[in-house]
Amino acid sequence: MMPFKLPGQTTFYKGKVRDVYTMSNNLLVMVASNRISAFDVILPRPIPFKGQVLNQIAAYMLDATKDICPNWLLSTPAPNVSIGKKCDPFKIEMVVRGNLTGHAWRTYSSGKRILCGVTLPDGLKENDYFPNPIITPSTKAAEGHDEDISAGEIINQGLATAADWKILCDYALKLFARGKQIAAKQGLILVDTKYEFGKIGDEIYLMDEIHTPDSSRYFYADGFEERQQKNERQKQLSKEFVREWLIENNFMGKEGQTVPEMSDEWVNTISKRYIELYEKVIGKKFVPQELSDDETEKIIVTALGNI
Repeated sequence: MMPFKLPGQTTFYKGKVRDVYTMSNNLLVMVASNRISAFDVILPRPIPFKGQVLNQIAAYMLDATKDICPNWLLSTPAPNVSIGKKCDPFKIEMVVRGNLTGHAWRTYSSGKRILCGVTLPDGLKENDYFPNPIITPSTKAAEGHDEDISAGEIINQGLATAADWKILCDYALKLFARGKQIAAKQGLILVDTKYEFGKIGDEIYLMDEIHTPDSSRYFYADGFEERQQKNERQKQLSKEFVREWLIENNFMGKEGQTVPEMSDEWVNTISKRYIELYEKVIGKKFVPQELSDDETEKIIVTALGNI
């Protein structure tokens, strides 16, 4: 897909999975592509309908949380397109964890008990709930891997003021609580997620996508306790299955490693898993919509003219 040429466009940025257009009237047009990344590497084949899934879940979740904090989104004129306010981003990701899973578990199982300045309690096993959700922020790297960072380092490095950090933490925990409520109604547990924030003037806005499979991990609630007691793997709804497949095929994004081949069958499996996640999280049937690039561009131009 070639970048669009939009009226009033000032810059274009191609991210790992999104194309972002900055407009002269301080708007952003964000196109969620079907690209998929893992270990900070874009995998060789696109996943059908992935962009639509992510965009529509994010729009649903931003609407369901707009009473907690203001967010950037103004409209979603096409299945994989969002238009919203341009914010000055904080260069940090607010990672909220309810369970000891993923990166937190890898840190914990190596014997460490401090993650991003947060002390982790002893005696937990993989996927156990923390006594309360914790915030383990990371830097937002322009290139390469995001790095863990503590609250003290964020303030000392000027990535956020102490006053803004307090608001960011308050918003992140309230958003996570709402995300858990929404998930619970669908028989899911929101395990961990990340939020990105920015400012317009003095006001803090929630940016980007929230509670999607690319930014979050979900477990199925049914059978969770039994699986924990038996030390069985949890049934999860997230992108982790892609990472696990890569690890099994000796790829973790390290130098000298080669991304494994992706068969048609595997691409189709990933697409189905994303659609399953949409239907499970939203509680509605997924309606695939395929638009040509020309059709999408015309819809964006019309939408920009109406804002």
